[in-house]
Amino acid sequence: MKKIGILSDTHGYVHPNLFTFFKDCHEIWHVGDIGGEEVLSELNLIAPVKAVFGNCDDWAIRKETSEQLVFDCEEHKVAMIHIGGRPKAYSPEAQLLIAKEKPTIFVSGHSHILRVLNDPQHQLLFINPGAAGRYGIHTRLTFLRFTIDGKEIENLEVYDEPKQKKVQI
Repeated sequence: MKKIGILSDTHGYVHPNLFTFFKDCHEIWHVGDIGGEEVLSELNLIAPVKAVFGNCDDWAIRKETSEQLVFDCEEHKVAMIHIGGRPKAYSPEAQLLIAKEKPTIFVSGHSHILRVLNDPQHQLLFINPGAAGRYGIHTRLTFLRFTIDGKEIENLEVYDEPKQKKVQI
């Protein structure tokens, strides 16, 4: 059994509640637009991190991560890519990745919109954790955690709070 934390689009911001929310996680999956090596360092203090780079990440992050990541977790095959789209509207790269790897869990970011959907066409669970950073079009900061026990995916919990608006003076 593994407890997994997932986040995306931190853009250099490490939310202080990540340490509490992810404290019992065995792994953290970051789905791109990390925003700085210090984000990965801070997350690694909580649990080992698996990460892909996003379109806003610099060369330092791209050197530490990859564009796509495929791995096994319990009895699931996981595929991650930053710009993945969503079921019935996957990006071309995501379509190729899904067709080639046939994951049972597909994780992407980029949209800043939290979505967890069953994709019966590809027989997978689609996860987009939304955005955990302060920059972007989103109005809420979100990240999530769940447990994988063999084939079972259980106890999905979402951290969700309003994003603070910038005040103009």
